[in-house]
Formats: sequence, structure tokens, C-alpha cells
Amino acid sequence: MTTTLRTETRPRTRTARSGAASASSEPGRDCPLCPRLVDYRLSVRAREPDWFNAPVPSFGDPDAAVLIVGLAPGVQGANRTGRPFTGDYAGDLLYATLLKYGFATGRYQAHPDDGLKLVDCRISNAVRCVPPQNKPLPAEINTCRAFLSATLAAMPRLRAIVALGRVAHDSAVKALGVRAAAAPFVHGAVHPVGAVRLYDSYHCSRYNTNTRVLTPAMFESVFAQVRADLTCR
Repeated sequence: MTTTLRTETRPRTRTARSGAASASSEPGRDCPLCPRLVDYRLSVRAREPDWFNAPVPSFGDPDAAVLIVGLAPGVQGANRTGRPFTGDYAGDLLYATLLKYGFATGRYQAHPDDGLKLVDCRISNAVRCVPPQNKPLPAEINTCRAFLSATLAAMPRLRAIVALGRVAHDSAVKALGVRAAAAPFVHGAVHPVGAVRLYDSYHCSRYNTNTRVLTPAMFESVFAQVRADLTCR
């Protein structure tokens, strides 16, 4: 499913209307902008002092053509390891798929020094800090969007954004300056926005795969489409 949006010829990014406004695409280790997330971060640091326990930075080269946007770090996944989608089930499916379609090389072993490298691909999150119960609040998503906007602006060769789940989709749409009604979230949909295409997928969480909301074949089909479109352009 592809929808054509009436937008300017180049995607634009907007800084979130919040105290998060920043030219930097990465928050500092002790980012103070979301009090609830700060409290949770500190509580996990106290309990697990050897974990990463900080805003998780984007993984991959800013000069990449593809950006994958997830929801937020998982408490025992990226929040523990410091690399997006590393250390939990979602990463198992994501990195296996990236390896299959040539967006990564090496071997994924669920820790950040496993030697795995991304190829023309980068991974980030709509919310950089781990939220309680994996559920960021709307205000936290809005605040953190400044960092997503800055991430998009810092990628000069960006051609494809893969949004994993509705929250990632909605935040990417707002960061791109697109009307929400013009780009509804539908698994498998492709939304052209100037020189960039936004691809939608259900999130590759264990819950979604266990309930068959998302199958590996459904997930792979999204990245097969991204690869085919990049090859043709």
C-alpha cells in the first residue's frame, strides 16, 4: 500500500515545542527533560549499576540511506546494553532481518561488542530513555521528538524511514512535518514524503509475534520492499 502525500519537494523537520529543543541529535547521559523517566532511570541504576541506564544513542552511520525508528529502549534490552534493539527478542528478529537483506554484516550476539555492523542503515528510537512498562507518555514522546528531528536533519543521504509501530510512525510523521491524516499507520504502507519514503511495520516485539499480529514473513516483506526501492532509485 502506497500513499502519495502533497508536501514540499524535500522533507522538512521541525523542532518539538518543548524544553527539548536542541541542535544535538543525542541527549546527554543525564538528560533531565522528562522527570518520570529520570526517576525510573535512577531507580534502575541503583538496582543494576553495571547496566547502561542512560538515553540510548542511535546506532549506525549518519550518512546512511535508511533510518529505523523504534519506540523506546527495553529495560533489559537496550537500556542494559546501550545499543538499540540489543539484548531482547525484538533485536533477534530485527537484526536477523537486517542481515538477510544486506543492511548489516557480521553476527548478532545480543551484546554491543559482538562485531555486528550496519550497512547503509541506522537505528534510533522515538523515545531515547527507557519508560516504565515500555509505555512512554504523550508528553515524553513530544519532548523527545526534538532529538528525532535532529537525527533526521543530520542524515544527508536519508531515503527511507522504517517506523516500527504506531508511536514511532506518529513521531516520524510529525518530525517530517506531515499531516497525520495524510499518512495513516498501516502495516506495509509506504508514504512518499519528498525524497524520503516512510515505511510502516508493526513493532517486532515478542508480544506481537507471539499473538501473530506480526509474523517474520510480514516483517521481512517490509525490508524486502525497502531494499527493492533503494535498488531501483
